[in-house]
Parts: sequence; structure tokens; C-alpha cells
Amino acid sequence: MCGIIGYIGDADAAGVLLEGLKRLEYRGYDSAGMAVLGRGGLDVRRRVGVLRHLEDEVRRAPLAGTAGIGHTRWATHGQPSEENAHPHRSGDVVVVHNGIIENYLDLKRRLQGEGFAFASETDAEVIAHLLARAMRDGRSLPQAFQAVVGELQGSYAIAGLCEREPDVLVAARSGCPLVAGHGGEASFLASDVTPLLAHTRRVQFLEDGDVAVVTRRGVTVTDADGRPVDRDTVAVDWTTETAEKGGYPHFMLKEIHEQPQAILDTLRGRTVVDDAGRVSFPDVTITPDEFRAAGQIWIVACGTSWHAGLVGKYLFEELLHKPVHVDIGSEFRYRKSMVRKGDIFLALSQSGETADTLDAAREARRLGARVLSVVNVVGSTMARESDGVLYTRCGLEISVASTKAFTGQLVALHLLALHIGRVHGILKERAIREWLDQLRQLPGHVEDVIKRDGELLAVAKRFYQKNNFLYLGRWINYPIALEGALKLKEISYIHAEGYAAGEMKHGPIALVDEDVPVVVLAPQDRLYRKTVSNLMEVKTRKAPVIAFTSEGELDLEDVADCVFRIPDAVPPLLAPVPLTVALQLLAYHIGVLRGIDVDRPRNLAKSVTVE
Repeated sequence: MCGIIGYIGDADAAGVLLEGLKRLEYRGYDSAGMAVLGRGGLDVRRRVGVLRHLEDEVRRAPLAGTAGIGHTRWATHGQPSEENAHPHRSGDVVVVHNGIIENYLDLKRRLQGEGFAFASETDAEVIAHLLARAMRDGRSLPQAFQAVVGELQGSYAIAGLCEREPDVLVAARSGCPLVAGHGGEASFLASDVTPLLAHTRRVQFLEDGDVAVVTRRGVTVTDADGRPVDRDTVAVDWTTETAEKGGYPHFMLKEIHEQPQAILDTLRGRTVVDDAGRVSFPDVTITPDEFRAAGQIWIVACGTSWHAGLVGKYLFEELLHKPVHVDIGSEFRYRKSMVRKGDIFLALSQSGETADTLDAAREARRLGARVLSVVNVVGSTMARESDGVLYTRCGLEISVASTKAFTGQLVALHLLALHIGRVHGILKERAIREWLDQLRQLPGHVEDVIKRDGELLAVAKRFYQKNNFLYLGRWINYPIALEGALKLKEISYIHAEGYAAGEMKHGPIALVDEDVPVVVLAPQDRLYRKTVSNLMEVKTRKAPVIAFTSEGELDLEDVADCVFRIPDAVPPLLAPVPLTVALQLLAYHIGVLRGIDVDRPRNLAKSVTVE
């Protein structure tokens, strides 16, 4: 959702905050602002729109000071405007906030009754007024902040400072990520580690209920009741270069091209090929006996990760002969759960902070399930709260539309299926070794797709002005049709629908005509002929057909308007990976041709940390 940055030290705070906000802008770009505390007191600047507007304002009228907080906003309460931008001020107090304060209306009415005037529509402004009120009786900023946090209900990450106490920042989290860092005579706060990498690699991941006091000398953490708690300082090994575009015009294209390496990194350290064909998971504490004793398998996720979960369902049922339940996080958490003690619960999330998936995992754990997460961000809340974690090791993903994190999830799910299959004795050593060999060849197949990007650009140029697309797939490629349609919607604003190809004649075919391109996923698998029959049905209705098939299939040449082929060597259960990359590139080019900022599509944020 929103991005928070905080700094206290000896350097120019405005410069540190601006650089940090640049690395956090993917979390929200409806507005941006900062507050800097110097000898002249608090100076607050806010601008609606992208961060560049704030940067121009600060360049025009510089801020002076060595402590400050900054914010980039994805609007929840209140439309994007300068009045609703953060930081919010009350007297000599300023705060920034990520999340949703569920009881803000009650708090607002109470504060208004006490004479506080509100200048915004946001829920965050109540925090500033509560903090100013709490300091009236002589309490210090940390003492007052501790009391205010106790009045809040909902999800939040908060950072604040006060003109009267220039040597301290305060922060708290509940349900939204917040990281503290310390280096030399300076300390930092941020919504994730990205802005901290240029300054320090020593970070502390705050937990739910934590309240932090941040000074130049370090970070002190207490729980919600004010009792001191220890939060381990960990070293992160990402470099700042991974957050740069590296010569690519967009982060999205860079991250698409990084997928061969991301797949290798996901495999590296996970697979140990010995005489037993073992797959090792160093961060998974679920024992082989617990896997064998497990009842049902549940997969819960949101958005693109949900599509990965659907692929996992087909994969697990094919390899393990075991039924798998897949659900959307926001639906699962409000339905009477059928999870039972001993079940395996897989939570998928790129960020590891997705609110609905997190709450679903917590409920499953409360019911006795063993929770295993597949995440990309090391040290994320989901990773810390799980019984085991499969890190996809894809590195920073900056573009809002997920690409390499999705294919990393698919690879991680394959590895997990091999592990469970071996534990249950369903997959024998030779079969596992063969699957691992196929997985190791996958980066090369993806590279082959990327090298033929020009073919996909030609397709995009032919159809980018169309306003509706239909994506069709069968079996394990049905979720890829859903993902392909989602990518096109996200970054081109074209209406697109993904369907199981066999369901097309049960309604969607009514939409098909010469103005609706139909993308058909028809790799060589046991349902190839069925899929071709569905393709013929839409072609009969004069729809333009864009077919994605295998190299050896030539019978689509005279039927489809455009044909793109993935290598024949890709086995059917791994075909979703190169097909996904091809669809990502198609969507990317269509979005660029339509003049869309593909890295920052409207109304979307990278990490959805509120309900």
C-alpha cells in the first residue's frame, strides 16, 4: 500500500528521505510528502501525484534538518489530494501512516468534540491529533505514542516526530511491514529494506504490536504494554544495483529478462542430487512424518499468487494423486473453515505481507494446520510466522505487475511437489532426478522465449488498439490464461478475460467476433486436440486467434492469425513457465504501445497490506 521512510542522524534528512521514497514509490504514487525537523522547527511539504512533483518542490525550496519522515501514498481513505497527503500535522507533531484505522470515525468524532479541527478526509490524521493531545500533560513523545497506539484498532505502520524532541523518532506496526536499520551515527525506518541498502545492511524487522523509539544511537523496541523486547538484527545481502533498471526502459522488462537467473536462484540450494534424489528445504521445519500424516493440502493466495496456487493444484494432483484446495485469501478468511489439525496449509505471497493471505494463514495455524509459505522477501511477516518457508530468491521486484516472482513460485511449487512425493514414496528416485534435470533446463527454455521477443512485439503492434481480449487454456494452462489476462488488464487497461477453454461455449463465445482477439494456449499435452477444437470454434466466429503452441505443432499455421512456439523439450507440467513469460512480454509491449506507465499502473500498489 503506502510507503514510509524515516531518518535521524547527521546527514541532510531531505536528501535521504527523497532517495528512500524513490525506492518506495512502487508502493503508492497518488501523493507524496515529507517532514524535516531542523533548527527552524518542522517543515512539511506535500504534493499530489507522482514523487517527482515533491522532488521539484524540495529543489525549489530546500528543507534543512537532520531528522525527518516521508511517505508515498496509495489512497484508501480520501481521494488523492494535497490535503490527504502525508505527513499529517497537529501542532508540533507530525505522523505518517500505512494501513487502515478501523475505529477512526469514533476517534475523529471524539477529537472534534474536544476542539480538534480536521483538514483531511484520511484516517491517519486522527493519529496526529491523538499524539498532540497525549503530549499536553507533559508526557514525552515515546510515552504519549505508547498511549496512542493503545487506542488504535486496525492495521498500521506509523512513524512520527515532534518539534519539542528533535532527537527521537517513534514508530509502531500492526499488520503492516516496518523495518528499522542502524548504521554509524544514524538510524532509519522504512516499509521494506529497499531504501536502507544504500546506508546499512543491519536491519531489524518489527513484529506486530511492536513500538519503537529510534535515535541516532539505535533502536529500542517494546511491546504494546511497554515491556522491552528483543528483535534480532539481521544482515541483508541485496545490493542497491538490483533496484536499478540496469539500462532497461522499464523495471518490468528488466524483471522479465531476469527470470532465467531467478529460476536458477530459486533452484540453487534447494536441490541436492544424490543417490536418493533428495530435494532439501533448509527453511522448512515440517518433518517427513508430518508430511506423511497430513490430511488435506490447502493453498491460499491473492491475485497473481492465486494463479500460481491454481497451477500448484494441477501439479500436486497430477504428481501426488492427492486432492488440493485452492482459495482466495479474502474469501477464505470469511468462510467457515474446513481446515483440520495436521493439514498442510500453503500461503503464497511475493511480499510476504499480503493482509488477506496472512490472516488466512494465522487462522489455519490456530486450527492446527502446519503452515508453509512461499515468499520472495526474506524476513517478511509471513515467512516469520510460518512453520516453514520456501524463498523464491528472485531478488527485488519493483514493477507493480509481478513477473519473476510468479515464475519463481511455480518453480518452488514443483520442488515442493517432488519433496512431498518422495516423502510419501509416490515418486521414486529416478523420477525425481529426471524432474530435477528438467527444472535445470527451464532457464534455457525461458531464455529462448525472451530472445524471440521481436515476434511478440510484432503481435502487439497488430492488436494493441483492440479493447477486449479473451484468453483460453485447458488443464494446467487454464491458470496461465487467467494470469495472462490479468497482466494485460493491469498494464494496458484493456478488458481481458481468462477462461477454461472447454467453458467457452457455455457463455463467453457470445462475446466473440472479429474485434475480439483470442489468445489460445495450446502446447503439446494430452488435451492439445481438445484445445485446437476450441480454437476452431472461435475462428469460425471470425475472431483473430493468437496461438501459443509447441515447436513441433504445425497444424495451426493455416488457422491462427499469429503463432508463437515454445520449445518442444518443455514437458507439459512445466509448460506454464515459458508460456507465462511469453504472455508477460505480449502484455508489456501492448501496454507500452498504448502509452501506459507499465511499472506503475493506475490504482494498483505492489504490496496489498490492508484488507
